[in-house]
Amino acid sequence: MKFSEAFWEKKYTNNKIGWDLGEVSPPLKTYFDQLINKNLKILIPGGGNSYEAEYLFNNGFKNVYVVDVSKIPLENLKKRAPAFPSEQLIHANFFDVETTFDLVIEQTFFCAIDPLLREKYALKMHHLLRAKGKLVGLLFDAKLNEDHPPFGGSKKEYLNYFKPFFKIQKMDSCYNSYPNRVEMELFIKLEK
Repeated sequence: MKFSEAFWEKKYTNNKIGWDLGEVSPPLKTYFDQLINKNLKILIPGGGNSYEAEYLFNNGFKNVYVVDVSKIPLENLKKRAPAFPSEQLIHANFFDVETTFDLVIEQTFFCAIDPLLREKYALKMHHLLRAKGKLVGLLFDAKLNEDHPPFGGSKKEYLNYFKPFFKIQKMDSCYNSYPNRVEMELFIKLEK
């Protein structure tokens, strides 16, 4: 796979991380703020610097896991949130994760993987989620790059991947996107 650990390590080392907002994505913050069950077991795949994990952890969600193929963003998160449990920072390929979760948060990971893996992603999410578990987050609803991340797509395309495995509770244009992503995102809430 051309988007290997070395590929991502180089991005972080050279600070070529245009996807990194430097803060929690507003639509995800809004979603997190209405969650009541602080015991949810949550995964953030391809989490990067994972301001979402830091935000959740600092707001009492102690069962948050981040997986990333690059060590650098995991180390960055640990520096910002020293109390974040090291064993919940998983340096691995997402497709190798075997544990199950109540909630998986999608934030720029789907658009970073090779589009040929999207069907595999949907199936893997189905396996990672417990019964009635949810995949919640953001997908780009725009034509982006064709030969390197981020890769875009459309609602019609995404439905083909997710409908076989999930009840589509929400897949709509995002009303509260980060300024440089306005009218480019779908907010998704999919239930296993």
